[in-house]
Amino acid sequence: MSLTAPTPPAPRITYGAVLCSSYVARLLGGTLIGRLPNSMAPVAILLWATANDGSIAFGGLLGALYGLASALAQPVKGRLMDRHGQSSVHLPTALLNSTLLVALPLAGPYGGPGLAMALVCCGGLATPPLEAGLRALWPSVLPDLRLRHAALALDTGTQGLLYIVGPLLVAALASAYNPAVALSVTAALGLVGTAAVALSPPSRRWRPERSKDRGAAPMPRLATPAVTLLLVSLTGIGFAIGAMNVWSVSMAERHHQDMLAGIIPAAFSAGSLAGGLIYGRRTWSGTATRRLIVATAAFLGGWLPPLALPAPYSATAAVTVPGAFLTIVVACAYVTTDALAPSGRTTEAYAWLILSIGAGHAVGTALAGRLAELPLASAALPAAGAAFALAVLLAARRRLIPTGHPQRGRHRRLRWGGYKTP
Repeated sequence: MSLTAPTPPAPRITYGAVLCSSYVARLLGGTLIGRLPNSMAPVAILLWATANDGSIAFGGLLGALYGLASALAQPVKGRLMDRHGQSSVHLPTALLNSTLLVALPLAGPYGGPGLAMALVCCGGLATPPLEAGLRALWPSVLPDLRLRHAALALDTGTQGLLYIVGPLLVAALASAYNPAVALSVTAALGLVGTAAVALSPPSRRWRPERSKDRGAAPMPRLATPAVTLLLVSLTGIGFAIGAMNVWSVSMAERHHQDMLAGIIPAAFSAGSLAGGLIYGRRTWSGTATRRLIVATAAFLGGWLPPLALPAPYSATAAVTVPGAFLTIVVACAYVTTDALAPSGRTTEAYAWLILSIGAGHAVGTALAGRLAELPLASAALPAAGAAFALAVLLAARRRLIPTGHPQRGRHRRLRWGGYKTP
């Protein structure tokens, strides 16, 4: 008979415990506020253009240019953070981005379309890389793996709120005042949120891990087959989201219910938030790669009911299912990226992940727009994107498990505030 006392179960993780950890609430809140311009600026730019005798097509072009420029610049800013730290990148980009957004309504009418396009492109390029930066901070702020798991799920799940709150806030400001005020508020929120993150001790002191045996050797190669295949698979996830947004607009037109264009994406985002909250409250067995594949399969399964061309309310309820699994897919993708990326280039790898999803989103939006008049094809595109993602992950599953070490958070060993995390 063993006299060894049974090991007590680990205390249950709560989001209250996560948010009460040092700097977590400030970092998460600042990042959400600082990233609101990602959802506000394209809408505010569109409204400003149409209010100044521009066409909807031109306003849409300006909004698309802002989003595309923001996505394309992410890897460059990620590499700069890996080399020079976070605050030296966050603060200048936020200041430049806010200045250009405020300058657009002041200079746009005098320089014509060319100047407006230049200001919008430069503003997008200067978008602060807050999302990648926050993911790189979690290991140093939360050494406890379970708390970090919950924080990552909470961080990923709340992103959907940006695309609900942001456009609504712009619409309210433009209606009560004018689009120029909406652009000014957008600029102010971006600057305030970014400053809250960049001036915090974790962000100011953060430095990436450097391999001790690398010395003065050049930076290790990031574009390994494993990382490349992972990023390719995530373009399918972005494709599904972009196609879903257009599908919701076509549903609204087909059923003569304009609100569906906003309600369906909002239901998808609500499902994402709920899925993230549930996922982050418990510890899951198996590797992050295995969870990524299972969650992607469930994400694909969630897009099958729309193929039956359901009624509006049924379609709205149906999209909450793939939304719930989206957070798990993205959270596991970040953990897998962290394990696969070489030391000293993790933030840049995160930025490429964001770019991959954004590029897929743009392609899905464009193709869905061409097929919007075909109900079945429009409804099938999100499933097609998810199927592509799953196929690539299944083909690459052996490569996605790092050899020679278990999956882990590579930044666990970086120094922060004089304390070396385990």
